[in-house]
Amino acid sequence: MSLFENIKMALMSVKAHKMRSILTMLGIIIGVAAVIVVVAIGQGGEAMLKSQIAGDGNTIEVFYQPSEEEMQQGDWEQNPFTSDDIRELEKLDKVTNVVASTSEYSTVRLRDESTDTSITGINQAYMEVNKLDIAEGRGFTSADFLGGRRVTVVSAAMQEELFEGKSPIGEIIRVGVQPVEIIGVLEKPTGLFAFGSVDTYLPWSAMRNMFGTNNYSQVTLEVGDTDDLKPTGEQATEVLNRLHDTEDSYQVMNMEEIAAGIGQVTTIMTTIIGSIAGISLLVGGIGVMNIMLVSVTERTREIGIRKSLGATRQQILFQFLVESIILTLIGGTIGILLGSGTAYLVSFFADWPSLISWQVVVGALVFSMLIGIVFGILPANKASRLDPIDSLRYE
Repeated sequence: MSLFENIKMALMSVKAHKMRSILTMLGIIIGVAAVIVVVAIGQGGEAMLKSQIAGDGNTIEVFYQPSEEEMQQGDWEQNPFTSDDIRELEKLDKVTNVVASTSEYSTVRLRDESTDTSITGINQAYMEVNKLDIAEGRGFTSADFLGGRRVTVVSAAMQEELFEGKSPIGEIIRVGVQPVEIIGVLEKPTGLFAFGSVDTYLPWSAMRNMFGTNNYSQVTLEVGDTDDLKPTGEQATEVLNRLHDTEDSYQVMNMEEIAAGIGQVTTIMTTIIGSIAGISLLVGGIGVMNIMLVSVTERTREIGIRKSLGATRQQILFQFLVESIILTLIGGTIGILLGSGTAYLVSFFADWPSLISWQVVVGALVFSMLIGIVFGILPANKASRLDPIDSLRYE
């Protein structure tokens, strides 16, 4: 009997026992779908997390690490970056933007309403590099920064908190006791990792006048090419340590390296959880073996007739092995479709990329076939060893 005839017989057997076949394939379907969903969610979440942490992969955060002696004496700056530092960093060859900011926590009031907020004084490059888009009103202009105008751009959460969703443009709020005019509202962040925090942004010159802040607390460098990250970071720390007469208090943090480390952790977790989900494939394989043993028992007379007509042991074994493989392949295919659809829905609602790896899909299909072979050998071998005389007498 040819392979095509064996496949045809296997499909006829599956069709003849629809409910039993579906229940048998259920373990394979769930197992394959679970593995694909887990891996797709893991890879998609990793990509989203890395993009949010590392941005476009061409930024370096500069930070200040006080020495042990400074820590013990309490003689260290909370806002360690001066305006002179920023100007010197902007002179570096490969630096395209220097993002500087200072943050404070304060209470914002609108008449009788108030809320706690993070007040961030920013320089002109901040909003562009951090991709803070305006949903309503306008952003800061050069005149706002140069003139120290008391104007602010607020987050969407601030609009909901103080204005109940109404337009706040032109309203005067009090940051602490200082009056500030709202000129813009940021777009509401989206995605699973998007948090609607209540934020208020001011030109740094305005924040300096309002809070008496002379220095910056955070500095990030943007370079044109990721290959320039390391040398530019080394130049930046050398300049800052020289300006402040320190050895290595100023250091750099490559966000791309941090994202790579997070990627390793998420890959390990995805592998572990995916392996656990893969256990259901083994359970499904046991179900296939069980139903194939039942099928062999039910078709004992058929096996006896085939053997009496000249069918060899290898042909009987191959017939039931093909049937087992077909059963698991159908289950695996349905599982792939179900898993891919579920992964797409999750990525759609979570607003992250749907990364369904073709390697995982092919691996799941091959693994399903291997399960059919491994767990089909015992029933197929049992069928091939049946004595034709005893089989014909079987009731």
